[in-house]
Amino acid sequence: MAQHSKLSSNNGQSHIEIPARNDLIRLGLGIIGIGTSGPLIAMSAMPVLTLIFWRNLGGSIVTAPFALRHKADRAGVKWAFIAGVLLATHFYAFFLAMRMTTVAAGTALVALQPIFAAIFVKIIGGHIPSKAWLGMGVSFVGVLVISGIDFQISFRAFLGDLAAIISAALAAMYMMAGSNAQKTLETTSYTTICYFICAITALPVAVISGADIFSFDSREWWIVLGLVAGAQILGHTMFNAVLKRVSPAVVSLIIFFEVPVSSVLAVWWMGQRPPTGVIPGIVLILIGCALVVLRTRPAKVMVEQ
Repeated sequence: MAQHSKLSSNNGQSHIEIPARNDLIRLGLGIIGIGTSGPLIAMSAMPVLTLIFWRNLGGSIVTAPFALRHKADRAGVKWAFIAGVLLATHFYAFFLAMRMTTVAAGTALVALQPIFAAIFVKIIGGHIPSKAWLGMGVSFVGVLVISGIDFQISFRAFLGDLAAIISAALAAMYMMAGSNAQKTLETTSYTTICYFICAITALPVAVISGADIFSFDSREWWIVLGLVAGAQILGHTMFNAVLKRVSPAVVSLIIFFEVPVSSVLAVWWMGQRPPTGVIPGIVLILIGCALVVLRTRPAKVMVEQ
């Protein structure tokens, strides 16, 4: 038989409950952490692949001592390996976007991640409520607004928009792989493996392409340290840890705050203001993604008895 339960997921997470105080603190730190990512990447002159390598190697080194306390099973390691490769490709597209278009437009387009996740779920046979497609339509209009305006500004900015959209799709696949990995791995074990695989995925491509690995001034190394401490440890790692207890729907909504944080920091640190016409597109994307997240949370979960 099957019986209807409360608004909760299979592991007991509530899809509407406000996270506990400690998790709210972690989510707040996470927002600040990932919010620094876009501006720092845009400010750096380090080759993209080199920056990906050092950022993720640094993150792996920081979390490794904590990971040594836990055992790792083969299935979890396999998914962490896949997640690491996907993270490297996501970062490559994201870093290009941050350097080719505005931070505000790029981070808004990367926020399309929940929509791609919903599409992937549909492709593999999952059910997506019809009301969620309204949110996808709203976001799509926002994408057209941003990309149309950026195309008028420059073809380079338009290519940056495309890179951001590809980055969003890769981020959704990375999160799905990471979710499978954390079914059997502790967060620190998962992040150590994932970040390390990401780093060694980027390194040989950087070397083959002729990118410099070591010869940079102190400013570039400070940016790398900022990315490791902020985006990698306070950002990615905090969100991965919270996902153990908090619904992905709640986390996805909170992550949207990355867009205004990154935009404000880009104005503050770089004097980079997005074109006025882009702002309605950003708002439409965020509203559409919020509708998708809210409409695709399970209203009822069937529990086999």
